[in-house]
Amino acid sequence: MLAIPVVPLFAFKSDSGDITGLLAFLRKDSAGKRTRFLRRVSASPRLPLPASARLPSPRPPLSASPCPPPLPVHVGCPNMELMFIDTAKIYVKAGDGGRGCIAFRREKFVPRGGPSGGDGGKGGDVHVRSNSQMNTLLKFRFNQHFVAERGQHGMGSLCHGKDGADLVIQVPVGTLIFDDEDHRLLYDFQHPDEQVVIARAGKGGRGNAAFKSSTNQAPRRAEEGLPGEQKTLRLELKLLADIGLIGFPNVGKSTLISVISAARPKIANYPFTTLTPHLGVVEYDEERHFVVADIPGLIEGAHSGSGLGDRFLRHVERTKLLAHLIDVSDESGRDPVEDYEVIQRELHLFNPGLAQKPQILVASKVDILHNRERLNAVESLARRQGLEFVAISAATQQGVKQLVDLFALKLQQAA
Repeated sequence: MLAIPVVPLFAFKSDSGDITGLLAFLRKDSAGKRTRFLRRVSASPRLPLPASARLPSPRPPLSASPCPPPLPVHVGCPNMELMFIDTAKIYVKAGDGGRGCIAFRREKFVPRGGPSGGDGGKGGDVHVRSNSQMNTLLKFRFNQHFVAERGQHGMGSLCHGKDGADLVIQVPVGTLIFDDEDHRLLYDFQHPDEQVVIARAGKGGRGNAAFKSSTNQAPRRAEEGLPGEQKTLRLELKLLADIGLIGFPNVGKSTLISVISAARPKIANYPFTTLTPHLGVVEYDEERHFVVADIPGLIEGAHSGSGLGDRFLRHVERTKLLAHLIDVSDESGRDPVEDYEVIQRELHLFNPGLAQKPQILVASKVDILHNRERLNAVESLARRQGLEFVAISAATQQGVKQLVDLFALKLQQAA
């Protein structure tokens, strides 16, 4: 039976920690059962209880030390990896062949039936197929092991084991498959619905019926199935686009692709709004259309990992033309000519051949241009480098039609 000390409740202050200790004591009995304490304590001040009669608090008081700082949040990076994965490493294994069977025919009125062990079934091959409906290697982030079905073992009565089912792995168009051990390129998917056998299955073993002869009429041997090939593959995705938009962050690349195509990338007035490449299809006329790739912005030192790095530049290695956007407005606070030189240097450090691709120099944000000398400096730079020059404003669509016409002309010349 619970022994409750007789303590005058009116002696407690409602704002002190002692009332909490008393309530906690009254809610628990010796058997661990909970009882209810229904008496409401008034909030008016009462006489203090002597220190000797106070009950100990069931838990220590809260520490006065400040809360630890929250864990750092890397803005953009986790979401970026979840939305767009362009490299992956997977393990594939073709199916093993089934084991041959050792059996003899035992049937009424059939003396000396002889060996009847069947052969094992062939394992399943591992195929890789390009799928135009995929645009990222995201599924390989969580599923990295692919094993085809093995062949079934042979059985008696000359029954052949069932062959294993083939395994087909879907990848986006533009995926390159490398052998991770010797870094050898196995296949480059440049068109939809291409399919290649990447790991061949093992053959099934022969049963003892295959070994019978005039000199060995009752063989007691069978073969094990051969193991299937196993490989560790490295997948690398390079988007297939005709034109690549490059430049510093927040120079208007995403706004431009949203104006000339149906792509809807995130657009905001701060750097690194675009965290992953975006593709947009430009319908020039009834017969001609081309694909434009919006590449996340580059900054100085991108080859060493600054900003978002230069890993997304692989997606413009297949392009036929580069459009280099330079912000000529006064808001950037940078020298436009120096911006061009920095991007060219980063392209050369990533891939020297990339800096030699045909380029169009595009001066963007001319609608908020106040200092005409900045635009003249970029135009003079284009003449010195022998590049086509177009001044545009994607927000007001000034010069956009001229730029799209130039895109179509250059692609027609490169065809």
